[in-house]
Amino acid sequence: MRLAFWLALVALVPGTAKAEWLQASSAHFVVYANDSQADIRKISGQLERYHAALASIVSVQLSTPSPSNRVTVYVVSGEAEVRKLYGEGSKYIGAFYLPRAGGSLAIVPRVTTGSGDLEFSMIALLHEYAHHYMISASSFPMPRWYSEGGAEFFASASFRADGGVDIGKPAVHRAAELLIPGFARDVKVADLLDPPAASAKPRAGYDAFYGKSWLLFHYLTFNLTRAPQVTRYLQLMAQGKSSREAGLSAFGDFAQLERELDSYLNRSRMMMLKLPASMLTIGPVEVRRLSPGEAAIMPVRIRSRRGVDEKQAKTLLVEARAVAARFPDDPAVQAALAEAEYDAGNDKEAIVAADAALAKDPSQVNAYVQKGYAMFRMAAHAPDEAAAYAKARAVFVALNRRESDHPLPLIYNYRSFVEQGKEPNALALQGLARAVEVAPFDLGLRMTLAVEQIKHHQIAEARRSLGPVAYNPHGGGLAEAAQRVLARLDADPKWDGRDVASLTAGLDTSE
Repeated sequence: MRLAFWLALVALVPGTAKAEWLQASSAHFVVYANDSQADIRKISGQLERYHAALASIVSVQLSTPSPSNRVTVYVVSGEAEVRKLYGEGSKYIGAFYLPRAGGSLAIVPRVTTGSGDLEFSMIALLHEYAHHYMISASSFPMPRWYSEGGAEFFASASFRADGGVDIGKPAVHRAAELLIPGFARDVKVADLLDPPAASAKPRAGYDAFYGKSWLLFHYLTFNLTRAPQVTRYLQLMAQGKSSREAGLSAFGDFAQLERELDSYLNRSRMMMLKLPASMLTIGPVEVRRLSPGEAAIMPVRIRSRRGVDEKQAKTLLVEARAVAARFPDDPAVQAALAEAEYDAGNDKEAIVAADAALAKDPSQVNAYVQKGYAMFRMAAHAPDEAAAYAKARAVFVALNRRESDHPLPLIYNYRSFVEQGKEPNALALQGLARAVEVAPFDLGLRMTLAVEQIKHHQIAEARRSLGPVAYNPHGGGLAEAAQRVLARLDADPKWDGRDVASLTAGLDTSE
């Protein structure tokens, strides 16, 4: 049995196949890796099979995303590189996912592609994609144990050589925290189902929250008596009951459930879901070799997409300009340079680079985006603000013509009103709602829509928008802000949201 901390990932030992920077493109994913064609094609195929497995199990078919709204996976050299890119607080991080409208990404170390037990890097990616899928499939605010236990349940998978997928296997990567005394702080059923009481307990270091959440989710899924109780529990929570109240009503005595889980954990065999290949129809995976310029700029691109602060942006720009000087005619390089210039605060230079990219290749989506960003930032200080915003908006209109379901044109049409201090018109508000439809995983975007819905007295709709934000297990300040807004609505159903800024003051609401 493999024993390790969550996401203590093992790097893949390079094989003999030739490695080169490649892009694998499929219906729901874009994967970039310095790897062999066979391996990157297999990774992409497995991700698509996993998506199909989720769709089959939860019985929700999501619309195929527009090209820019797919999840982009960057495969880097190893765990140390992942942690470096993550930044502060990366001690237990071995892979991570950032949900963004028009730019969701995952950064993982090199992964194995065989059948059987998965390496932790792939488990981490599947875990995060399960969150991505479930947020996209439902606006129901799931409690933290259920959200994380479900992600662990789905990520405990394997890809069979016959094309089938097994879901809900024993989470061997959680064995240490569940089985070894003293390895992690013990977590009880009562802790999962009564979060306020659990948060009042002293915590030190690593605990068994994820492992115990997986165990509870797994047991409730396969126990014929208990499984219907989960539906009851979720219904009660939807009616406004606390997790503790809903849990006691649905599951009964927590101590009895604890005893059942202890017995379940010690079983020699556990059930799983075995999905045959015939249930998992996926589309083609197209693989292409990156140009020499694209390969050279890839480290810059990954760091830019991760996000940089002011100091990092200035350092990265030096590298981006050096690559661009070597490959001045490569449109992908120029688009990446535009992003680096924008991040460093150089709006005019960003526009020049973006225009250079579009002159060579009008399909460079990131060039439209970076040019639009730069022009919007410049418009805030323009002598004729209205004209400047109109020109900035035209860049996103051009992007919309090329990719009609890209969410950023919809978002920036709305922002063009807000940033001028104007009330968004009906079309802008419809566009904002549509952006949430195509990018429901962007919780900051959901929050923006919810505030507009409150202003227009669409209270039921606002609550649906806020639920996934408020209950997001990794929501931080944004989740707290949503909780405050919901509490204000409870106290004052006629609240118009005009002073919402006072509720979020002092909170970091960035995702």
